[in-house]
Amino acid sequence: MGLDMLIPFSILLVLVIYLIYTRSKFEKDIVQLYEKKFEEWKNNSSLDTKKDSNNESPKLLAGLVYKQGYKLKIELLDESVKDNLEKGKFKIDNLKG
Repeated sequence: MGLDMLIPFSILLVLVIYLIYTRSKFEKDIVQLYEKKFEEWKNNSSLDTKKDSNNESPKLLAGLVYKQGYKLKIELLDESVKDNLEKGKFKIDNLKG
C-alpha cells in the first residue's frame, strides 16, 4: 500500500522542485536584464545631459529694446554685441506667446 502512493508522490515532488528551480532562475534572469537596461539608461541619460549643457551657453542680458513712436531704440548693456546687431546676426523671440 505504501509503495503504490510513493511513485506518484515522488513524481509530484520532482515536478514541484523542477518548477521552483526554473521559476527562480527565470526571475533572476529578468532582474539582471532590467538592471542592465537601467544602467544603460543611466549612462545614456547622463550623456544626453552633458551634450545639452555643452552645446547651449547661458542667456546673458546684453541690452534693452524700447519703442518710441514708430522707431525702436536699443540700449546696450554689453558693447561686445554691437557688431552682431550691426551685421544683423540676431534672433527675435516672441515671449508673449
